[in-house]
Amino acid sequence: MSHKKPHLPSKVCPVCNRPFSWRKKWERCWEQVRYCSDACRKKSKQPNPSGK
Repeated sequence: MSHKKPHLPSKVCPVCNRPFSWRKKWERCWEQVRYCSDACRKKSKQPNPSGK
């Protein structure tokens, strides 16, 4: 059985560098979506511990 939706748009998460695909819950805000998950969104907001 092949994947049913191979035509969905995708982006790359700037935190973990993994690709992620469009989801129905992002239908109205796909242009603003940057992160693949809440965990990556939270990591992006943490201060850098190395001080750089």
